[in-house]
Amino acid sequence: MKSIFLFCFWSAMILLPTVHWAQVPTKLRVLVLTDIENEPDDAQSLVRFLTYSNQWDVEGLVATTSVHQQKRIAPERIRRIVEAYGKVRNNLLLHEKGYPETTYLLSKIKSAIPKYGMNAVGPGNDSEGSECIIAVVDKPDPRPVWIPVWGGANCLAQALWKVQKNRTPAEVDKFVAKLRVYTISDQDDSGPWLRRTFPKLFYIVSPGFHDKGGYEHSTWRGISGDVFPYAPGFAGPDSNLVNNTWLDANIRKDHGPLGAQHPHTDYIMEGDTPSFLGLVDNGLSDPEHPNYGSWGGRYELYTPRTRKWFLEPEVRPIWTDVEDQVQGIDGGWYESNKATIWRWRQAYQNDFAARIDWTIRPYKEANHPPLVKLGHPNQLLVKSGENVTLSGEGSSDPDGNELSYEWIYYPEVGTYSGPRLPVISKQKQKAASLTAPKVTQPETMHFILAVTDSGRPALTRYQRVILTVVPK
Repeated sequence: MKSIFLFCFWSAMILLPTVHWAQVPTKLRVLVLTDIENEPDDAQSLVRFLTYSNQWDVEGLVATTSVHQQKRIAPERIRRIVEAYGKVRNNLLLHEKGYPETTYLLSKIKSAIPKYGMNAVGPGNDSEGSECIIAVVDKPDPRPVWIPVWGGANCLAQALWKVQKNRTPAEVDKFVAKLRVYTISDQDDSGPWLRRTFPKLFYIVSPGFHDKGGYEHSTWRGISGDVFPYAPGFAGPDSNLVNNTWLDANIRKDHGPLGAQHPHTDYIMEGDTPSFLGLVDNGLSDPEHPNYGSWGGRYELYTPRTRKWFLEPEVRPIWTDVEDQVQGIDGGWYESNKATIWRWRQAYQNDFAARIDWTIRPYKEANHPPLVKLGHPNQLLVKSGENVTLSGEGSSDPDGNELSYEWIYYPEVGTYSGPRLPVISKQKQKAASLTAPKVTQPETMHFILAVTDSGRPALTRYQRVILTVVPK
């Protein structure tokens, strides 16, 4: 039996080099829940979201409550931002295809019940928002539905409560299996209920508001916050890329009707944006694998255990915070869950600035991201001690800009944890190389090719290479 197992294993490994890393072949389906108007950051995030709306099938924009806004909803604010998008849509289409019709997006604006938390879950609490969720998931469409939750999750909780009351357990499981949820903390008490009641629900969440000062621990703060916000002299991420001065110059002022809808930051810039940055098709993300890392951060599936910052002990595996070690702008190394986001800050801010440029500029006066290709498959199999060549051959730029290359080893993602980290030769060239480390069992290593153009603002796209190293 053992020999049969080994034969099957090595046969599969031999075939591995011919397999390309899975890319999402179709648009993702996305339905947003937002407590917009509780503070400026939801409106900010919606502006950025709409500049990427050509990459997704937007299934809903639902106004909800949260702990910060318990008795009102603001669908009119969503409508105002979508109408501003409508004024620039034709210009966006000069740069990329697929931007949805304004009338379509307006038809997707829905309202939840203006009640807080579990008070809005149960008999008599159906809303056009909760009914929209049910209808979207029930579509004869095999694609999962991604639900970024920017406020409270009770609208989703009501939808699942109703489904559970009216369907068989098998039907409920089928419904739940199509959901992919990312909540910006637990902003009401329905989040723990959802995770407890539907243990198979795909769910990403950072620490919740109910821990005193809990927001300081949240991964999503890495979008614009520092790792240690009160540490004098701290210089990890570049805060000059996310302050109001930068936003005024690159997004708001003289950047058209949509940029003008990005309000002044009062607390933190775009605290909700990490919930969808991982869905951006930039070559870095694999949404079904939050542990791979993306512009929206990196998360690991923890087994049930008590975590002090949650409202109550978790009773199921849950995708939540994990720390990366990243070099800061001061040259020092910082280990933080926020670093899983801010390590990409220059890239995602430049990308947003370029897309706002698309709303007002002709094609030739704007910058567009490079097209990154590999000279080999995304998955490679090698033996310990073998030389590995990594190639970005075939990469190009639609504007004819010069390209720079960087090969990044992402040690936290793979299974290899040996004492000797790989030395990448010609790390900042199109073709790089390394020697596969010694292993005693098959181990994986993740390498990211980041390609940046010389345009303004400079734009970056990626390809991921998963290297499987087996004993010699």
